[in-house]
Amino acid sequence: MVIAATTKVSLGGALKPVTALLIGTALLYLGYGLQTTLVPLRAEAEGFSQITIGLLGAAYYGGFVVGCLFAPYVIMRAGHIRAFAAMVSCVSAAALVFPLAVGEVQWLVFRFLVGACISIVLVIVESWLNEKSSAETRGAVMSTYIIITYGAITVGQLGVTTQPLDGFALFSLCSILLSVAAVPVALTRATQPAPIPSVQFRPGHLWHLAPAAFVGAFASGLMIGSVLSLSAVFAVGSGFTTGEAAVLASAVVLGGALGQYPFGRTSDYLDRRLVLLVSAGASVTLAIFLMAASAMSFTMVVSLGFAFGFVTLPSYSLAAAHAYDWTEPHDLVEVSAGMNLLFGAGSTVGPVMASVAMIVMGPSGLFLVAAIAAGGLGVFIGLRILVRRRPADAIRTDFDLYATAALGAVVPGEIEELVVSSDDSDDDDVAAEPATVDTAPAEADMKLETEKAD
Repeated sequence: MVIAATTKVSLGGALKPVTALLIGTALLYLGYGLQTTLVPLRAEAEGFSQITIGLLGAAYYGGFVVGCLFAPYVIMRAGHIRAFAAMVSCVSAAALVFPLAVGEVQWLVFRFLVGACISIVLVIVESWLNEKSSAETRGAVMSTYIIITYGAITVGQLGVTTQPLDGFALFSLCSILLSVAAVPVALTRATQPAPIPSVQFRPGHLWHLAPAAFVGAFASGLMIGSVLSLSAVFAVGSGFTTGEAAVLASAVVLGGALGQYPFGRTSDYLDRRLVLLVSAGASVTLAIFLMAASAMSFTMVVSLGFAFGFVTLPSYSLAAAHAYDWTEPHDLVEVSAGMNLLFGAGSTVGPVMASVAMIVMGPSGLFLVAAIAAGGLGVFIGLRILVRRRPADAIRTDFDLYATAALGAVVPGEIEELVVSSDDSDDDDVAAEPATVDTAPAEADMKLETEKAD
């Protein structure tokens, strides 16, 4: 349970120490959003096979997972500012190399490197924001960061409509945005944070801690990774123009951004797994409708895409929040990293599965995969609700938009205090009880201090 802040700080005052970093982040995600939509559309125009286009999405998320593992070492070696400039420069260079070295293998390598660099940038930005925020300002700072991130990606994806798809101009625009993103960070006078620690990933521990969160992270990555990677290709294959494809991709991201808070706050009052079950069920329904997009008007498809993003993208946030409810404070960083890696693994598998389905069934195969993943998640969550009660209210943490968002879970915010209750000691997953910390060392120290006092 997060301690209530006793000092009121204005939003402007909270953001002042990190203004340069937030400006750089906004520019970075404008370029990232443009590249996310541009690469698959250009790959299709270049005649790449459907499976290769899917692998481009998988390569990005594979690089993202690797970047999460190596980020602490990069930051330790170069520091936050130089590491940020270096990684952004690599992504900017990659944007220019795509049109210069057109080829399936080359583009797979480039996307992998972009994913790794973006992941490291995420760790840099989020650890920096986390350290420069106090307990009173962290919520405002991190929520602003998430809003800027989703907003910039949405606008960046629409950049595809500004220039012809064939040619160098869109890749140049992408490189310009990414290059300029390094300027405010490189020129800031703010002191950089201390290096972040590396953590281990124990999938068995995470599975035993919260099976619903484990499956939820992987399944949400499978759905979100496949749709974000291939929604533009899906739209073109369904008979829409390149500009309309960009609008659909942006609508999905915008819907997901707006859906985060209402789903998250609702889960504060109900069993989070029940809210996740509703999210999964709604995702199945909307995915089935979207499978018939070629027979619908563009307005209807965009509306359905927005609704799909609204109910589907919060699924990771709900799974992460459920995991944190069962997590001891000293395990928070490890669990957060594990959830993020599971999401990345699902996002790596999803585009490959979806591309195969699109080869077999046509564009509708994308949302068939999403429907199957959401349906499987819903069934598993329903079974978990039957066999295990939700955690007691005393140990549940309030929904944190930053710590649970897929784009903000690399470095979690601190939990100031966790009140442990043993009311649910009869739960079936005894080992996952948050009250199982060994207190013997602390009790021994207390006894020793008492003896000294006597």
